[in-house]
Amino acid sequence: MGRRKKTLHDYAAEFSELAVKRQRPERGGGGEAAAAESLWCSSCQLPLRVRRDRILEHLASGRHYRNRRLARQRAPLLLSAGPDISLPLQLDAPSLLAQPPLVLAAATTTGSPSLLPGAIRSTTTPDQAPSTSAFTALRVRIAPAPAERSSRSPAVPQARDGAVLGRCGAGGLGLALFGTELSDNALFQSLVEENGCCLLYVVEDWLHEVERAFSAEFLAGTRVLRQQDADIVLNDQRVSGVIVCLPPEEASEVVIDALRAGKGVFCERLPSFDRQTAETCFDEANRCGRPLVCGFYKRFDPALQFLCKKVRGCQALGRIHRIATTSSVYPAASLGFLKTSGGIFYNAAVHDIDIVSLLLGESAPDTIFSLGHAFCTDMACLKDADTVAVSMKFPSGAIVTLDISQHCTKSCDQRLEVHGSQGTLRVDNQNPLGITEHGTSVSICTQTQADRYREAHRGLFRHFLRTLKGKEPPAITKEQFLWAIQVAAAAEQSWRNGSAVDLRSEAMDSAVLYGCLMKQEKIQALKRHGS
Repeated sequence: MGRRKKTLHDYAAEFSELAVKRQRPERGGGGEAAAAESLWCSSCQLPLRVRRDRILEHLASGRHYRNRRLARQRAPLLLSAGPDISLPLQLDAPSLLAQPPLVLAAATTTGSPSLLPGAIRSTTTPDQAPSTSAFTALRVRIAPAPAERSSRSPAVPQARDGAVLGRCGAGGLGLALFGTELSDNALFQSLVEENGCCLLYVVEDWLHEVERAFSAEFLAGTRVLRQQDADIVLNDQRVSGVIVCLPPEEASEVVIDALRAGKGVFCERLPSFDRQTAETCFDEANRCGRPLVCGFYKRFDPALQFLCKKVRGCQALGRIHRIATTSSVYPAASLGFLKTSGGIFYNAAVHDIDIVSLLLGESAPDTIFSLGHAFCTDMACLKDADTVAVSMKFPSGAIVTLDISQHCTKSCDQRLEVHGSQGTLRVDNQNPLGITEHGTSVSICTQTQADRYREAHRGLFRHFLRTLKGKEPPAITKEQFLWAIQVAAAAEQSWRNGSAVDLRSEAMDSAVLYGCLMKQEKIQALKRHGS
């Protein structure tokens, strides 16, 4: 028997954002009623062709992503624990669909030791198991009308100021987090573990993303808002720094608004794909006198920092001839994440490009050539690659190869080799057992990307806190960031066009500027060493 052909209802069941729409029956030639059904995108209100590749392409498009966020912001209900916490409730949130109907209680409880007190009565039958979600003990209130909200000033509740100061300490820093969907788990752990700061706000439209990221206990002193209420965060003088975990297409606007409000900014991903927009973000940080830290986390990995010190500071390898990096991610990132974060070149390759430029002390290669392929069918539908090899030749003559893949089935593979005229240094895979395996059917020590670079993310986050206190300037400068994304763009262009890209003309324009930059870094390093 052949495989059954998928119907419209099968696709609607597979993709939660699709629905089958029945059009009004029309009279046929014989007088009978003929009803027609079509597949629609609920967020975009557009009909879709019944083909899997077209469906995936639409769901990963920027247009659908924007419409989906707008649909979330139009949700009429909010979850709240009173005046201190406002949590958005989406009517179609997956974590709430399975809940039984809720009945609002006439009165709320007081003095409850739970995070979000409030009385909810449920029509749950004895056969239904109660939900174990940390947010099921919330009561529902209707969001104020736009006129009512505008009549009130966006003042921050003062009831918990003492508790917040108690968590942060006398010199603690108040932080706000914008977006949680694209954040790394290592960042969440750093937020929880650091004692010198406290998370005052989380700005996120999806409740289940906040629930996934943080425990209820940690959120006891945190207010959760929707994107449309971001002005409350920016007007709060207790907020010293803003952490932006949004797609680059949306991050730049939040970055600039936060800088203008006098907040320091840590952009975990890229502020923007566009060079001019990213440059505007850095210029705004310079004009406002606030730090802008970008998420090149590999710079803060202890092993790579030691390698950079030996290669650049001590000249232990002499003249560098060749650098080879291997970066296989485990577990593989989701299709939606890769699309919104720019694909394999902007999500993975850009970090290796930054490390290579740091090791060589050169901003960009003369020539770059890339090969890539999409072994995953879904990636091919998105017109992106999941495995790439990038070759670069720098002005010093050094040859660099980057081997990057989204296919790593047992554990992440993160290696780097530097070959020079006086020897070779290598950073190998790390695991707590210190055992190297070859050809085993079961991984002895599975390690995820977040586990491998946990210390790097922690070091980057602590660096951001030090910049907020004015103890050190941001480690990633505007010129370094702009060159990194330009080389990543050239690598992607080479892959798509199937030809090498020459960057010598652009590199010549900034040679003097980058030389001055390296001299300043060396002077600062000597001062720190002398002190």
